[in-house]
Amino acid sequence: MTGEPSEKSGKKLSYADYLLWPDDQRWELIDGQAFAMSPAPTPGHQLILVELVTLFHNFLKNRACKVYPAPFDVRLARKKKRNDQIFNVVQPDISIICDAEKVDEKGCLGAPDLVVEILSPSTAGRDHIVKRALYEANGVKEYWLVDPLHRLVTVYRQIESGCFASPQFYDDQATVVVSAIEGLQVNLSEVFPQLPKLVCENYPPGYNPCI
Repeated sequence: MTGEPSEKSGKKLSYADYLLWPDDQRWELIDGQAFAMSPAPTPGHQLILVELVTLFHNFLKNRACKVYPAPFDVRLARKKKRNDQIFNVVQPDISIICDAEKVDEKGCLGAPDLVVEILSPSTAGRDHIVKRALYEANGVKEYWLVDPLHRLVTVYRQIESGCFASPQFYDDQATVVVSAIEGLQVNLSEVFPQLPKLVCENYPPGYNPCI
C-alpha cells in the first residue's frame, strides 16, 4: 500500500504498510486499522507536554530509563516479529522506556514502562477505551491520561496478574507517585498551566488551585 491510508479500509494493515505512507501525515495502527492522529495540538496540550518531558528528563539523567516524546513510534508486539506481522503502532505523547534493547532506529519495539497520553477532544474516547485496552494487553506498566480541560490525571497501574488495577484519579494539586519508575513523584501543580486571574477569583473558599 503506497497511497494514503484510510480509516475505512477493509484490509488489515501492518507496520510494513505503515512504512510506505507519506511522512507528512501521522497515523496510528490499532489491530490493523489505521487511525489519523488529531490536528496540531493546542498550546495547553504542548505546555503540559513540555513540563512533563522536562520533569521526566531531569529525573532520569544518568539512569537506565529514558523519556521519548511524540512523534515516536511504539510497535506493540509481545515477541519480535517481522514488519508484516506487527499490527499495532502507536505514537504516545510520552513514553518512558527502561529496557534499552527495546529501542532501535525506528522507535520502540515492545511495551514502554510508562505511557502518557494528553487528551484532545477528537481522540479522548480512543485513548480512554481502545488504547487503554491495547496498553494493558501488551504489558505497559503504567498508563496516564492527562485531561487539560478538567485538569485531571487518570492513572492505570499494572498489578501482578498483568492487568490494570482500577484507575486512580488526581486533581491539579495532587502528587502522583510513579510506581513504574522507582523514586519518581510528580507534583501536578507544576504541570498544569497557571489559571487566568478571572478563573482563580471564581473558585470557592477552601479550594483554590491558583494559590
